[in-house]
Amino acid sequence: MFKKHPNKASKLVTNSRKRDVIQTTQQSFNINRQHNSKNFKQIFLLSFDALNDRKARSALTILMVIVGSALMVALNGMSAGQATFLNKQLNSLAPNVIFVNSGQNGFRAGSSSTPTIDLNSEVVNRLKSLPYVQDVVPSYQGQLELNAQGNILNAQVLSMDPQKIYLIDPSLQLTEGSSIQSNNPSAMVLGDTIANPPGKATPFVTVGQTVKATFSFVDSKTGKTEQQSKSFVVSAIMQPTGNNQIDNRVIINEPTGNSLFHKAGRYDQMVVVALSADYVSTVQQEITGLYGNNIGVITPKAILQTRQRFQSGNSAFTVAIAFIALLVGAVGIITTLYTSVTERTKEIGTMKAIGAKSRFILTLFLTEALFIGLLGSTFGILSGIGGAYVLTSGFAPNAPGQGGGAQGGGGSHVDPVFVPRDLFNVWILSTFLSLGAGLFPAWKASRLSPLEALRR
Repeated sequence: MFKKHPNKASKLVTNSRKRDVIQTTQQSFNINRQHNSKNFKQIFLLSFDALNDRKARSALTILMVIVGSALMVALNGMSAGQATFLNKQLNSLAPNVIFVNSGQNGFRAGSSSTPTIDLNSEVVNRLKSLPYVQDVVPSYQGQLELNAQGNILNAQVLSMDPQKIYLIDPSLQLTEGSSIQSNNPSAMVLGDTIANPPGKATPFVTVGQTVKATFSFVDSKTGKTEQQSKSFVVSAIMQPTGNNQIDNRVIINEPTGNSLFHKAGRYDQMVVVALSADYVSTVQQEITGLYGNNIGVITPKAILQTRQRFQSGNSAFTVAIAFIALLVGAVGIITTLYTSVTERTKEIGTMKAIGAKSRFILTLFLTEALFIGLLGSTFGILSGIGGAYVLTSGFAPNAPGQGGGAQGGGGSHVDPVFVPRDLFNVWILSTFLSLGAGLFPAWKASRLSPLEALRR
């Protein structure tokens, strides 16, 4: 009447066994987990004790890693800060200006020793007639010795229409009481670094003060060194711009410079102002088409690109030096741990004799290397950040363009720049390099035979 189920009882037994197996497996897993946790704790304590027992050697090894990491961080930060400072300087220039010099040249090399063309009023008028040219600002250049109430300072001088400085730097601002007097032959405009020399508690000059300027030159007829002096009145002081081509310059008007520097109407440089930044390339091609290699044409964009390439190469070089220092630290870790293996041979043999496996010994020495790497890289990053600020503010000279007076250009100071991702990369590199340096000593320790170790 009823159908029998012969497999029902066997299924119940099978399910019961499965539950027992699962429970046994869970218990075994918990025991293994507790055992592993205990092993890790033992490894941690033994590694710490081993480093603590050899305080001097461990401290020196950690110091090697700190020096390498700190050097890499500091050099990276200062290099990035220098690049940011240079970009800030060049970005302060109007984007529609073109610098024209006599002869083929670059912005670092300066003008060729023998100019191939005279930059005179005819060249100025011809450049002004070009399409898309808003204005041409010619200038004479020279160096004067300034004497302000017995204080002496040598300064680079631009002789041009002072009012047209706004074409080069539209955001330029003057200190209180300043006024630009373009037609006054005795008026002088000073950059912030000249008026407020870095490191000086008091300004070199103030607005309205009289300054005696002396120009030294060699007489072409007699071959003797002659001097010519002229008194000027400081009519304006420029606020810091962050551009050392402006901040550390003195500006006098064009006719005065022509007479004082004996230029005979031959300009040293011209600034061609395009109608907008979009026409800079067109104007540059037109100037080159007119004069070819007889004239040097430089744009702020070209200067920026060249300096960026130079900065990139310089940064790679400094980072390579820092990496070498880090490798020296890695060699120190190898030496320390290998010596530790030799000194602790009997200790390793005893641990193996009471049941410690090779994996335990390997992990023990790798943990010591990891300790060294973590401590060295962490303190190295902190030391590198602090050291970079100390080097750029305490021992390194102020960047050009930084004043020291009340209006001093704190904004033009070169501050290190640290990118969190770069700091993390240095930390990872230092830690893993330390861990890698401990591989050979750890492997050597794990391969020791307990019998041979106990015999020593």
